[in-house]
Amino acid sequence: MPVLSHTPLDVPVRPRNREYDVAQALATDWFDQHAFKTAWFNAMSITFPLGEKFFIDSVRYYLDRIDDPKLKADIRGFCGQEGFHRREHQRYNETLCKARGYDLDRMEARLESNIKRAYRFLSPLERLAATAALEHITAIMAESALNENDPMIDSAPAAMRALWQWHAAEELEHKSVAFDVYRAVGGSERLRKRAMRQATFFLMVDVMMGVLHMLRKDRKLWNLRLWAQGWSFLFAKHVGILRRVWSAYKEYYRNGFHPWHRDTRPLLAGWQDNEDKRLLA
Repeated sequence: MPVLSHTPLDVPVRPRNREYDVAQALATDWFDQHAFKTAWFNAMSITFPLGEKFFIDSVRYYLDRIDDPKLKADIRGFCGQEGFHRREHQRYNETLCKARGYDLDRMEARLESNIKRAYRFLSPLERLAATAALEHITAIMAESALNENDPMIDSAPAAMRALWQWHAAEELEHKSVAFDVYRAVGGSERLRKRAMRQATFFLMVDVMMGVLHMLRKDRKLWNLRLWAQGWSFLFAKHVGILRRVWSAYKEYYRNGFHPWHRDTRPLLAGWQDNEDKRLLA
């Protein structure tokens, strides 16, 4: 029986049922006391609950076609991890919107509309390709988040940092599950790359729409200085959070690419060591 899972044997895809008390932080501009930086991460959180359900459903659709016991176990771990992420970010989003006066229904309606279109116009394989693409995006952002130079380390409350790093670590653990399923069921390189282009566009639009909504509610939408600082936060050379992952993002378009060509086990080991110390404190 061929081995279809390429997640390293020493990287268990293990769900951790974690809860984080971030209500106090969410009532503030918790990231560096900066409205744009905070809105960017909050807007990403808005996309997670519906997005992660889409991911789970896209991967689980093919479970019966997978014979490799390890990949089957990886799929179960993936669904468990994404399920806990979905729950925690739903709590996060509801708490945030209640505290800040944001319209969660309005922001989620846009996401729901996009997902309905995906089910209407995309095949199961195309939805799986989109999932694999978005999992790569979340994985390279997670890789950056667990790097010792990540700006959140010194710019966010401890509980908020712990939540985002827990999410990041599990994204790295399961980063190739959807990809391995996609390859196992015969997904092509051409579709894989096309799905990444499409997924990148829709994700960036969805996050920016969330940022716009939040800054409008905060009465900071037309603050040009804030937008200039936000641009630097995203794109400044060496430090912009999107600029930092650009090289890793482009790797996805290389023929023969696999997510574990980027060996992120040292980052996971470092996070686990710090997490063990945090939980014992």
